[in-house]
Amino acid sequence: MAKDTDELEHFISYLQNERHYSSKTVLSYRTDLLEAKKFWQENGGFNGWIKVNERDVQVYLQHLADRKLARSSQQRQMSSLHSFYRFLTRRRIIKIDPTQAITLRRGEKKLPEFFYQPEIKQVFDSLQGNKPLTVRNLALFELFYATGMRVSEVSGLTLKQIDLSLQTILVHGKGNKDRYVAFDDRTKKSLVNYLENARPKLLKDETEQHVFLSNLGKPISDRGIQYVMQKTFNQAGISGKVHPHELRHTFATAMLNNGADLRSVQELLGHSDLSATQIYTHVTMAHLKSDYEKYFPRNKES
Repeated sequence: MAKDTDELEHFISYLQNERHYSSKTVLSYRTDLLEAKKFWQENGGFNGWIKVNERDVQVYLQHLADRKLARSSQQRQMSSLHSFYRFLTRRRIIKIDPTQAITLRRGEKKLPEFFYQPEIKQVFDSLQGNKPLTVRNLALFELFYATGMRVSEVSGLTLKQIDLSLQTILVHGKGNKDRYVAFDDRTKKSLVNYLENARPKLLKDETEQHVFLSNLGKPISDRGIQYVMQKTFNQAGISGKVHPHELRHTFATAMLNNGADLRSVQELLGHSDLSATQIYTHVTMAHLKSDYEKYFPRNKES
């Protein structure tokens, strides 16, 4: 095994066995680092990870910027390099971290996109009928809206995680963090209808434990859910590109707009840091400001 590959594999092993990151996160780190390596190989050579210097990193970041890569993607690539070289430094494989003096200035945070109540109703109203996929889709989107679960959490959901009597779900979240979320009576009704009347018709393998199945009887993937959502929402009259994460944003915004405590919403969303939840206060503040300008008496004076 080549020395540079050895160092990368040490890092991957550390992420898997010590940090217990998910396979998807580990793959993301590996992909980012191999992409950087490929760039250096094609632009002046690559003499191993320990030979990479600050200038090499700066040139690579400039390359990412020149590609007009989204700021979030640039941030992720830089984060992967930071983590890798911090690991190599702490293990005393290298003395100087070539990324330590480099920071990528954060752009202004975009406010989360969310759906308004009439739009959500429009979608749910469009999902009428007893066809197995229609019944599945209603249960799927009701669950997203009622719980704020991530798309990976919904696609990975199994039967034993749902407690219909307590109307709760044990969610296996990011970083192996479990949490409980609740769901309302309407969502329960849609879920029960799906589990009793539609899922058995989609099921091909009796041992399959995933809740949401494709028309082939396999667990529906993240990408499959995104495709179904795009098609369903567009057919219901919601134009433009949509993403399951917007239903998570919709849940959080609705909770805060109706008086929920920020820390409660943090817990329900599975955010480890309150600052990740605070972005939603910007949405609710914009909503409050709009109402203030509309209803405060002095704003009506000419």
